[in-house]
Amino acid sequence: MDDQEMQLKVKRVSDKFTESMYVLANEPSIALFRLQEHVRRSLPELVQHKTDMQSWEEQSQGAIYTVEYACSAVKSMANSSLYFKNIDGLLKKAITMREQISSTQGRSDVKPAPNHSDPPAHDCSASS
Repeated sequence: MDDQEMQLKVKRVSDKFTESMYVLANEPSIALFRLQEHVRRSLPELVQHKTDMQSWEEQSQGAIYTVEYACSAVKSMANSSLYFKNIDGLLKKAITMREQISSTQGRSDVKPAPNHSDPPAHDCSASS
């Protein structure tokens, strides 16, 4: 091999080696630059999604609370059926007693006894 050919091969190897070193040296900074570009572009959208998700979570929590409250109200109503039956029975008894009293008053001309729950009549002629 002659000297010029050897110099040409050494120059090619040297250039390739220099180019490889340049790429290796700059590759991390290029990658970081691309990463920074990506983050800068997508971050506002991600922040908006996060805000939306937090808002939806708050609304969901409110809806869950409302549904749980409604369920407990329905359960307590189901448990109160005994009380409603008791009230129904008492109302039926009161209606029956009212009918008996009405029929008794209709048959007798006797004035009914005064009700003790009524306040006593005030005598206006009495002076203090």
